[in-house]
Amino acid sequence: VDFNNLGLAVIDEQHRFGVHQRLALQAKAGKATDLLVMTATPIPRTLALTVYGDMDVSKLTEKPAGRLPIDTRVLPLDRLDEVIAGLGRSIASSNRAYWVCPLVDESELIDLAAAEDRFNQMAKLFPGRVGLIHGKLKGSAKDAVMADFKSGALDILVSTTVIEVGVDVPEASVMIIENAERFGLAQLHQLRGRVGRGAAKSSCLLLYQEPLGETAKARLKIMRETEDGFRIAEEDLRLRGA
Repeated sequence: VDFNNLGLAVIDEQHRFGVHQRLALQAKAGKATDLLVMTATPIPRTLALTVYGDMDVSKLTEKPAGRLPIDTRVLPLDRLDEVIAGLGRSIASSNRAYWVCPLVDESELIDLAAAEDRFNQMAKLFPGRVGLIHGKLKGSAKDAVMADFKSGALDILVSTTVIEVGVDVPEASVMIIENAERFGLAQLHQLRGRVGRGAAKSSCLLLYQEPLGETAKARLKIMRETEDGFRIAEEDLRLRGA
């Protein structure tokens, strides 16, 4: 699409776009177009652009009214049995939970296999209470599973990272991220943001595989310390460079 006289371009969830995608959008925008980019966690390159004065910053520093802090904990994967037992107690108290499966590698099929394995295990433990969602599902099938989770017909939603943005289920109050050391900081922050949207006290468990490298340790540490997306982004810039 070539625009004749575009006045404003807005890029939402900016951290999901690559450098070339953003340049292509800006090229479409023409010479005198205003550009607004929005994200809860700027990626390091965007943060660097603000440092060099190529981009002005507006911060919305307050959460919507009534939202409580999210209790974030970091646990080794060898305590998986304890986590599952705790999850059972939590859903018995009418809580709903996301279980996000690891980013195994660049292949979506391998990520899908990890999610399916975990789903099969959870479905045996909590029959009829677990749903599975991933990028290979058709839109209508995804919508049906999400509707069941939102209505309370399902208590646990096992998924890949497809729920990272655009998913709003205020009743969900538990987020479990498996192999959290494999995820980037922007992704971890966005995934955690799926909970803490309702009146209930929410928690986020980051499960990691030992041994942990120094960078992975630093990433999990900052996630435990703060929910401020800009602080997290600054740590990301420190760890990765621009």
